[in-house]
Formats: sequence, C-alpha cells, structure tokens
Amino acid sequence: MRTLGYIGAVFGLTLLVVLALRTDLTAMLHSLEVGGWPLLWLVPYRALYFLLYAIGWWVMLQPYDVLRRAGLAYVFWVTTVREGIDRLLPVASVGGGVAGVRLMRWRGLAGASVGATVIAEILLTLIVSYAFTALGLLLLLQVHSAGEQFHRLFLAFALSLPAPVITLLLLRHGSVFQRLEHFLRPLVDAKALTEGASSLDRELRATLRRWRKLGTAGCLQLLALLMGSFEVWFALRLFGHPVGSGTALILESMTQTMRHLAFVVPAGLGVQEATLVLFGHALGINGELALAVSMAKRLREVLCGLPALISWQWMEGRRLHASSAGG
Repeated sequence: MRTLGYIGAVFGLTLLVVLALRTDLTAMLHSLEVGGWPLLWLVPYRALYFLLYAIGWWVMLQPYDVLRRAGLAYVFWVTTVREGIDRLLPVASVGGGVAGVRLMRWRGLAGASVGATVIAEILLTLIVSYAFTALGLLLLLQVHSAGEQFHRLFLAFALSLPAPVITLLLLRHGSVFQRLEHFLRPLVDAKALTEGASSLDRELRATLRRWRKLGTAGCLQLLALLMGSFEVWFALRLFGHPVGSGTALILESMTQTMRHLAFVVPAGLGVQEATLVLFGHALGINGELALAVSMAKRLREVLCGLPALISWQWMEGRRLHASSAGG
C-alpha cells in the first residue's frame, strides 16, 4: 500500500502540473478573489456532512456499545479525524478507518466490533457512491453536450455494477479474513491472527445482518453526498457563474466517483482537479472556474481537517504522557 501510495502521489502531482501548465492561473486566482471571504462559509457547512456520517456510524455501533461509552459527540469528533487523515495525510483512503478503530478502543469498545462497523461503512459508501454516480450520469445524459464519450462512461459504470454486490456477498458469506489469515500466518503470531480473523468475520457478518441500521446509515450517507453538491453550486455563484442544482450535482458526483476510483492517490490530488475540468468543460464551465472550485474545496478540506488532526495528536500526547507517568 505504501508503494501504491507513492505511485499515486507521483501520478497526482504530474496530473496537477499538467493542468496548471494548460490553465490561466491568473484567471483562476481572480475567480477566487471574486469569491472572497464568503467561501469560508463552506467550513461550518461541512459540519452537517460530518454529522450525517457520524449519526450513521453511531447507529451501527450501538449494538456493541450498550453502555453508551462512545456518545454521538465523540463519534462526531472521530469522524472528523478520519476525514482529516484521508483528505490531508499521504495515505490511501483507508487510513482514517484504521485510526477510527483505535480511537473507539479508547472508549473500551472491542477492536473487532468497531472494525466490522468501519468495513460495513466503507462498503455502504461504495454502494451509495454507485447510486450517487448513477444519478449524476442520468442527469449528464440529459445534457446536450453528453456525447459518445459519456455514453461509454455510462456503459463502463453499468458493467462494474456487480462489484459492490459481489463484495457484499464475499464479506457476509465468504469468511474473507479467515482466508486471508492463511496467507499471513507465516509472518505473524498464528494463534493471535487466527482468533482476530475469526472474530472480525463473525462481527462483520452480524453487522451486515442488521439491515435496518445499514439502511439508515446508507440513507444518511446519500443525503450527505447530495448536500456536498451545494459546495459546487455556492462556489460557482460566488465566482459570478451561477449554475443549476443539476449541474452542481453532476460535477460533485463525478468528482466523488473519480476520487473513490483513484483511492491510492493521496487526497485525490490532481484527480479532483482533472475531473472538474473535464466535466466542467462539457457543462459550459471553463478550466479556470473549474480549478477555482477545486481550490475552494481544498481550502475547506484544510480548514476542516487541520483542527481535527491537531486535536487528535493532542489527545495522543495526553495519553502517552499519562501512560509514562503511570509507569
């Protein structure tokens, strides 16, 4: 994964440099200047996105937290930390999930149980992303500029539809982690690994049987993605190029789709920008405006992510100090 991360980072940086060389950066910066301070409203607005994801995860955690040791406020904080790690640190988009398991263990929850909810949440994100992409593609195909290349995109999407279904069936019935354990056994403590894999498979199957909780979390995730379209709509309106809600949804759905597909590229560097430029051009938005929208989203990621990461490191430091003092 580390090697893939390095390759993804090089690819993303190369893509970003190519876009910068082909774009009028002065015009892009002028668009950001026109948008001005009101762009900062995207930061508190993002809290609603985090809250919806946090509620969904909290609902899935409830069967494993009968004493309510991890309240909604704590789950909300962990959600912001996970997002900060995935968006700002040079890791693949699963690093935040690993940190989330660790932070939930601080509240006394079992690692296998929390891990099962994180894996189920990632699977839900995959399924919901497909639904969000389908909605964006349907809107895109209604646009006059959606030519042959976008019909090919729609075909590729249709052919990949079995992927989340197969993944769900494997996780629920395939004892994936027990099978993986056979390959890893020569490298680590065989007994501990076998027990951990069996426990994770068991808890994951239990989590995936709770359809009502999964449905609640999935609906909240879809609502969060739909709300993300407002960022594109709001930014373009501030830049003096107002668009309809359908156009904003198309741009947001395609951006999220490409970022998920290119998950090994840290923070979707270059991928987000290229997607906005490509689909923005098809929708009558020039490259400078598309890159300005991406920069506004990047600014929001930094302003949301840095406080979460700093608070996480502060908490890690406190625990380390307390452990040292106790020793």
